[in-house]
Amino acid sequence: MKAHILFSCFCVLSLYFLKEWPRGWVCLTATNPTTFSKYNSSRDVTILLWYWPFGRAFSLMGNVCWDLYRIPRCRLVDKRSSFSSADVVVFHNRELIAGHQKLPLNLTRPQGQRWAWMSLESPDHNGNLQQYADIFNLTITYRRDADITIPYGELLTKEDEGHLVEDVRQNKSSLVCWVVSNYQRHHKRSQVYSELKTVVPVKVYGSWTQTRLPSTALLPTISQCYFYLAFENSVSKDYITEKLWRNAYQGGAVPVVVGPPLSDYRAVAPPNSFIHVDEFASVKDLGGYLQQLAGDKKLYNEYFAWKQHWKVKLYRDWRERLCKICLEYNNLPQRKVYSDLEAWVYATS
Repeated sequence: MKAHILFSCFCVLSLYFLKEWPRGWVCLTATNPTTFSKYNSSRDVTILLWYWPFGRAFSLMGNVCWDLYRIPRCRLVDKRSSFSSADVVVFHNRELIAGHQKLPLNLTRPQGQRWAWMSLESPDHNGNLQQYADIFNLTITYRRDADITIPYGELLTKEDEGHLVEDVRQNKSSLVCWVVSNYQRHHKRSQVYSELKTVVPVKVYGSWTQTRLPSTALLPTISQCYFYLAFENSVSKDYITEKLWRNAYQGGAVPVVVGPPLSDYRAVAPPNSFIHVDEFASVKDLGGYLQQLAGDKKLYNEYFAWKQHWKVKLYRDWRERLCKICLEYNNLPQRKVYSDLEAWVYATS
């Protein structure tokens, strides 16, 4: 305890004399935030996006957060001239690691301004993050333990109108299908596929098999399959992408998932709506269950019972993700610095 206090005091004194941080900030690890912001709701929160992800800009005309998403008192800007008045400055990781953009380390941060690191990539695709130690105050990712969580999709409740579970077996012509472009033999999903195809027929689409699907044909094609392999390319904490939310759920096929642990899926997905590979002793057992399920109309349709009460919302617009910062602003830790961002990103629990 004494060592921790001495270390914190040393950080404060060092930063004060170096003048690298505004007065009032303290040096804390990401796992030890102690003070929370008391946001005054009578003023707007200004969110500055330093550059647009992947170079694709969206219109910020008008009161975007309110007009599009009914989020009040949230000012979203992308003009760097607003730096001195910004409450939060957001940096997308992809452009940083590619060298297309740089952090404005030459600028003096206004007192209380927080810098946010944003990424929707799995840890293996985030590059070298050791260089960003003691820089960022907030994380914005799909992770449930991020300061701002921006999932690929989520569930919204809908009114129960007494609909019966729909018969989803119509027009099903394939048992299992998969859409894949980045096929790597060492991926867990590739190993599972190699075993599964020896047990049940798997129809594969995508550039890997030179059978690309135009965007307009993706969901209609998946709808003809009993099961869809919603296999993630990385097995990482909370990394559940559009493969589940859009391809499987909106495509009308039961998702068979490879990705984070079963508990991560259960935390965000409807009960009895997916099949996790880890639930089976072997891939052979999995294949046998898929064949059995496809032949049992009642049991198969139970995997769609969740649609009576829930609907899927996809997140595609970066503006909505950024406006969400304002919804969480009241509870964001005020004095927090990620002393080891890479360690946090690679955390498994």
